[in-house]
Amino acid sequence: MFKEMRRKDKQLPMEESIEILKNNEVGVLSTICENGYPYGVPLNYVYYNNCIYFHCAKAGQKLDNIENCDKSSFCVYSDVELIPDKFDTNYKSVIIFGKAVEASEEEKAEALLELIKKYSSEFMEKGKNYIDKSKNTAKVYKISIEHMTGKAQK
Repeated sequence: MFKEMRRKDKQLPMEESIEILKNNEVGVLSTICENGYPYGVPLNYVYYNNCIYFHCAKAGQKLDNIENCDKSSFCVYSDVELIPDKFDTNYKSVIIFGKAVEASEEEKAEALLELIKKYSSEFMEKGKNYIDKSKNTAKVYKISIEHMTGKAQK
């Protein structure tokens, strides 16, 4: 179903790919618009229970796209270093594929708490209050990982 990575010499071990997902702050969610065009949007996320979780408003382009087609990809990259004299770039990246679905209420609460831990751990109590106030105005989606590859150019 998914192609194997062409450059096996650049493929990262699964454990390192997971660490990149855990330790990065922004990823790009890619979905397909109703008109067939791809749509990539950067967003905050959390890797939790072998899934990618993200929060969003109750309406918008990415939700329209997910409603139209739940297949998505998600990409993060790190350690980017331009090497001008060699016309090259060092980097690490991970791309996952899976279906984006709205999280259950229980998953939503857990994912929002995990997002607070990741991005605002020094404000846990304030974050919990924020979650309580905004839980009815936000949605949480998850992507269960069906396929993942990590790649590095060093």
